[in-house]
Amino acid sequence: MTVTLGDLRTGEEARVFAFREAGSAYRRKLLAMGLTPGTCFKVCRVAPLGDPIQLQVRGFQLSLRRHEAAAVEVTRL
Repeated sequence: MTVTLGDLRTGEEARVFAFREAGSAYRRKLLAMGLTPGTCFKVCRVAPLGDPIQLQVRGFQLSLRRHEAAAVEVTRL
């Protein structure tokens, strides 16, 4: 089942499935930061109000805003 990255909770692991409709510049930014389709990651922290979300991906920490995370479709592992 595919959900968005913003639907995940702290400690969950997932794999990037696809990107929803977003600007091409924003999509390129996510790809440059290592969120390519097939990449596995873990949600390390979610701020109390759900924004931002901190991920462990490819050996580094990455923080995304909630609206940015909503553009990334993932599958839970």
